[in-house]
This record gives sequence, structure tokens and C-alpha cells, in this order.
Amino acid sequence: MKKWILLILLLTVSCSGPESSGNPSEKKEEPKRVETRKEKGGTREVVTGLRVPWSLAVTKEHFYISERGGAIVEVSRPGGKLTRQKLKLNKQVHHEGEGGFLGIAPHPGFEKNGLLYAYHTYRDGGKRRNRVILLKREAGVWREEKALLERIPGGFIHNGGRLGIGPDGKLYITTGDAGVEKNAQNLDSLGGKILRMNLDGNVPEDNPFPGSLVYSYGHRNPQGLAWSEKGDLYSAEHGPSGAESGRDEINRIEAGKNYGWPVITGNEKKKGMVSPQYQSGGQTWAPSGLAHQDGKLYIAGLRGEQIRFFATDKNRTGKIFTGKGRLRDIVAVDGSFYVLTSNTDGRGTPRTGDDRLFKWTP
Repeated sequence: MKKWILLILLLTVSCSGPESSGNPSEKKEEPKRVETRKEKGGTREVVTGLRVPWSLAVTKEHFYISERGGAIVEVSRPGGKLTRQKLKLNKQVHHEGEGGFLGIAPHPGFEKNGLLYAYHTYRDGGKRRNRVILLKREAGVWREEKALLERIPGGFIHNGGRLGIGPDGKLYITTGDAGVEKNAQNLDSLGGKILRMNLDGNVPEDNPFPGSLVYSYGHRNPQGLAWSEKGDLYSAEHGPSGAESGRDEINRIEAGKNYGWPVITGNEKKKGMVSPQYQSGGQTWAPSGLAHQDGKLYIAGLRGEQIRFFATDKNRTGKIFTGKGRLRDIVAVDGSFYVLTSNTDGRGTPRTGDDRLFKWTP
């Protein structure tokens, strides 16, 4: 009788774990990481009085900062008085929610041609959408030279918006799912993707999906792009929100890969999908800008209100810049970092003089 009781108990224990039927994903073991102390460094205020800034571009002589309401701020390097410059666009900037005038990136030949790429939200037949355009400044006004891509899904939330020129000379564009999760897995939708295009707006012949600008998919709301010294592409992406907040991601991006949203999150895994290189677990970073320098990735955190670094050997991480509120963008220049705050975006607590651009030198 005792043997039968013992057998029943063993069978009960072995069958009482989480059900796997109907659940396509599995948990991936979390790599062990060492949390370091804050690194000390010198901080200098470069400029104040910015109005909901979003993206920072650095050229030989100037900083250019996009403001979500529809303006570009020019600041002479290494720092000086800001000049707010107007936009003359064929379609009006729609600044609402997380939309507006977002990413900017100088053309590789900017010093000679003065061309600037930009990404902004607009209204199209009552719907919110996003577009990529090419700008050129004339008489202190940035005028639209050419629309490169339009009708990117837009929404009150999840517009993506980061632009970057890769080592291959191509323009990379992050797009959000616009609050419609199915966009991310739909290869016929431009939402929830990282796009790759030639500088003239055409589709590169070596893109992973013939005739398509889609470079990677399965993204929720990526807002950061950075390349390592080896040419590896990384992206920072917002994880679930609300009651399931957390699981923000940093992904190493490869052509044609599926990064899982909304099927898998965090360290879940599924065949044919890529789990993140790093993820925040139960914490929320709300990552936006991303930079790479000397073997480390650096993310600007909005809700997390921090710059956090990640060693690419995957076992060291830490906070290194805090106390300035919400942080929207970060750019590495000559051993220092330029950090853009985002306290006037409606979700922060503005201080006198906000928003700001800081120079931080480790």
C-alpha cells in the first residue's frame, strides 16, 4: 500500500508543472551578469531651453536637434547659443502622443551638400502615418527636397523613428507597430520593422526580401540604432507596457531575422525567432537612443532615467549617468557622450531650463 501511495505522489509531482500545450514559447536561461557601481565622470551642460527634443545629430561644426513640434535646433560645436530653425514641408508635422518630428541623420556628404534625412508623423485621410524625407537648408529654413518613403503605419504610440547611416552607406529606419501588434509579423506592412534603403530611397539589391525595404521584423517599438567597430548592428526596443511592463530589449540585428514580437518576449524562445541579447526582466528602461564605444553599448532610458552600459561579452552591465530625468538620445563623439533629455514630453517632470543637452566624459 505504501508503495502505491509513493508512486501516486511521484506521478502527481511530475505532471503538475506549467502546461506546454498551446504555448509556442519556452523560457531561455538568463545569462549571469555582474552589476557594477556607477562610473564617475565629468558632466557639462551644453545647451538649455529645448522643446520636446527627440534626436541628436552631430556634424563637423554643429549639433542638430529635432524638436517634436516641428523644428530643428542648431548649436555650434563645442557648445553655444541655440538657433531654432523652421521647416518647410510638403506635409505638416502631426505632433500628438509619441508622434511628431522625430529622427534626423546627416547625409554622409553633409559637409558639402547640406542634406539631412528626417522622419516625421503626419495625417493622411484621417489616419496617422510616418514618412522619411530629405531636407536641405535655404535661408535658415529646412525645405523638403524629396519624399523617400511615405505611409509608414503611425499611431498615438509606437512610431519608432530612429534613423542611422550604416557602415555600408545605407539608411536604416526603425518603425513601430503603431499599436497594432499584428503589423510586426506582417512582411507586407512597414510597421514593427527595421528598414534599409539606398540613400536615394530605392531598395538595395542585397536586402533579404527581394523588392522590399524590410531588413528585420517582429519589432514592437525600436528607438535606438548603433553599430559596433566590427560593423554589427544593434537596436534598442521597448518591451510590453501596462501590467506587463518590463522586458525591454537590446537586439543584435541580422538581415531577414524575426525578433518575435508579439509572439515571444523577454527570454522566451521559439524556432525561427531571435531572443534579445539583453532584456530588462521586471525592470523598465524604456530605451530610446543607443550608442556604441570601445566594446560597450550605451542606452538612454526614458522611464528608467539612466544611461546604462552593456559589455558585449554579455556579463557586465551598470548605470553610469543618472539624476537628469528622462533621457531620449545619446551619441558618442571622441571619447565623450552627448546626452539629450526628454523631460518636457508630457511624461516627465520638467525643471527650470529643460530640456537640455549634456556632455558627459567618463
